[in-house]
Amino acid sequence: MARGELRIYLGAAPGVGKTYTMLEEAHRRGERGTDVVIALVETHGRKHTTAMTAGLEVVPRREVTYRGAAFAEMDLDAVLARRPELAVVDELAHSNVPGSRHAKRWQDVRELLEAGISVLTTVNVQHLESLNDVVARITGVPQRETVPDAVVRAAEQVELVDMTPEALRRRMAHGNIYRPEKVDAALGNYFRTGNLTALRELALLWLADKVEQQLGQYRADHDIDSTWETRERVVVALTGGPEGDTLIRRAARIAARSKGADLLAVHVARSDGLAGANPAELARQRVLAESLGGTYHQVVGADVPRALLDFARGVNATQIVLGASSRGRFAQLFAAGVGVTTIARSGSIDVHLVTHELAGRGRRRGPLPPALSRKRRIIGFGVALLGLPLLTVALEAGPPLPLIDDILLFLVAVVGVALIGGLWPALLAAVGGSLLLNWFFTAPVGRFTIAEGQNLLALAIFVLVAVAVSWVVDTAARTTRQAARASAEAQTLAAVAGGVLRGERPLTALLDRLRETFALDSVTLVEKGPGGTGTVVASVGDPVCVSPGAADGEVTADGDLMILLRGRTLEASDRRIVEAFAAQAAVALRQERLAAEAATAKPLAEADRLRTALLAAVSHDLRTPLASAKAAVASLRSSEVEFDDEDRAELLATADESLERLDRLVANLLDMSRLQAGALGVVPIEVGAEEVVPRALDDCGPEGRKVAVRVPEDLPLLRADPGLLERVLVNLVANALRHSPPDAPPMITGSTHGDMVELRVIDHGPGIPADRWDDVFLPFQRLGDRDNHTGVGLGLALSRGLTEAMGGTLTPGETPGGGLTMVLALPVARLC
Repeated sequence: MARGELRIYLGAAPGVGKTYTMLEEAHRRGERGTDVVIALVETHGRKHTTAMTAGLEVVPRREVTYRGAAFAEMDLDAVLARRPELAVVDELAHSNVPGSRHAKRWQDVRELLEAGISVLTTVNVQHLESLNDVVARITGVPQRETVPDAVVRAAEQVELVDMTPEALRRRMAHGNIYRPEKVDAALGNYFRTGNLTALRELALLWLADKVEQQLGQYRADHDIDSTWETRERVVVALTGGPEGDTLIRRAARIAARSKGADLLAVHVARSDGLAGANPAELARQRVLAESLGGTYHQVVGADVPRALLDFARGVNATQIVLGASSRGRFAQLFAAGVGVTTIARSGSIDVHLVTHELAGRGRRRGPLPPALSRKRRIIGFGVALLGLPLLTVALEAGPPLPLIDDILLFLVAVVGVALIGGLWPALLAAVGGSLLLNWFFTAPVGRFTIAEGQNLLALAIFVLVAVAVSWVVDTAARTTRQAARASAEAQTLAAVAGGVLRGERPLTALLDRLRETFALDSVTLVEKGPGGTGTVVASVGDPVCVSPGAADGEVTADGDLMILLRGRTLEASDRRIVEAFAAQAAVALRQERLAAEAATAKPLAEADRLRTALLAAVSHDLRTPLASAKAAVASLRSSEVEFDDEDRAELLATADESLERLDRLVANLLDMSRLQAGALGVVPIEVGAEEVVPRALDDCGPEGRKVAVRVPEDLPLLRADPGLLERVLVNLVANALRHSPPDAPPMITGSTHGDMVELRVIDHGPGIPADRWDDVFLPFQRLGDRDNHTGVGLGLALSRGLTEAMGGTLTPGETPGGGLTMVLALPVARLC
């Protein structure tokens, strides 16, 4: 069975016309003969959208009961049984009512697609999983319903339904999106011009990535390797030399000239496994590239220009930035170089050849490292000096052999010396062997002359072959040693990276790994200060070295950072890997400091968030009761109107109720500030629940008489502050009354659990999902309030804080049959 196709209409915000556009497409498909049904469409009372559903078959919804309330959901089984060619399913990110076959509507859609039914659906950019937190920071409104990006990216078609912020706000003002009573609040909050502009850009950028993915797949399917300049991508080639900083910054400036251009830094490593670049420089340049918004990549290739161009074409790059050749002019006469070769082969990719300080100065190569150890070289010289005379004596003592046989035996000896001691002992053996052959075995014997031309040719060939074999053997030995060292360096760096990623303190772990790798006594990271003074940032081992003069070695990490080594003097060949350690240490230190700054800033940001939320909340909640009280008092003082006793009593009651409400708000705010400052006075004493509960219900006013109380008389005494406990119960009962239906009032029960007394405040309201229980204790949260215009949302946050200050706990639970139960647990009083 062929899988159905998915087409998604993506919008930046509600009201841009996604559902309307989707229904237009459904009508077009139906007019072309496609079997179309509406599986589910949410019109939200919008008359134009509702009108578009006319003429399309609608699959009836199924009714689901949850916590005493009825919900209408898509009837997935009915749609599957109907088996249309195309199903219209609105709001892809919707969460199904608990108890449904799937938790999310996108999972329903996936089942329809697997059944061979094509689907038209809608989603807003704020519901995409990867952008959910970004949208929350922009708008200040968290979105609980999300859909994985992979689901949307897997769609055959994603169409953006776009509208300018100004046009969308006009639609909102005309009442085409929300009901009139919600328009002003929406325009002043979520639908601000800045929010809508940011959401629109997010939608465009996300869709651009989706289109880029489709374009890449098309190019791969059609074997297109030429560059299509759909987006600027600047590739900068790094050799691991000091000129890399200049190249990266130049490439970043080129990329910055094109909005949305990508910067990619790439290093081509040798395919023979030998380390040709400085790992410390590459590590530092990687950090630089990433700090400028780019990415770092490494590819392997024997032909550097080919590997570089293959990478550039693979990422559809439009420009390549290269450094001018560091080789001298004489060297450039024999080989064109990477830059010239890349330009010649680049085709449609623009190549920038950037000059730098090292251009044309020639490559500075240090002396080649010996292929073999000192001990083996000494043995090789010994074999050459002793072995060749012994071979000569043996040949002289034995039966005479043709000259060619003597030459071959001496050649075997030279190869043996090369295998044992390397190039220089082999060269000594070749020269010595030719002299011995000339003196003892070439006519005239006993003289360094050669009578016959063919003997001269044979000796010349012997010398050339001996030298060539010696060179090949030495080169192979050197290459093997370099490859083994490069492999060891790679394994060490991989272990370093893994240890840094897994460790809680990456800097200390990095220095400790460096100490262990090179068997050092101590490793110290020092930061230079003004006046040349140094400060120890981190150190492992003993004794701690704080002065470069007392160290056995020092390596500059980055800028003012320096690593001091103590224990032994490292070989020059070891400095490469130590420099890589140093570069990683600088990165680890920077990360630790950023983490420390973030930890320091987090409480300040949290305090600022609370302050902002407080100002936003109390700007209405403090002003409303104050205005009511002021209006009532002003009316009573007015001499223009005569009030009878009933009107006067009503105005006084209004003023009294408003002032009492204002008093509760101010008291909650003061208590919350004392809790956060740690200055709340708590005086725990022995108190009975049967004493505190009635007082709390009295404080709730007439509504408190509706609460049923089931507290046993033999309940043990509590150890708590009576005033604070009463405040907690008042807040819990007020919250329960606000959410309970009239025919199911709240209830307070009491029981003993171990050494704790538990008081339960039970309501039978709509309840709160278990995954949001922790949210109800956040300040300024009003989850599920039907009257969302009263209270600053401090009640439960303050109640938990007061309870914990008394040594108790306050936890939410589910009420059987629907609702929320708040469990207040306090310690039992210990009687002497």
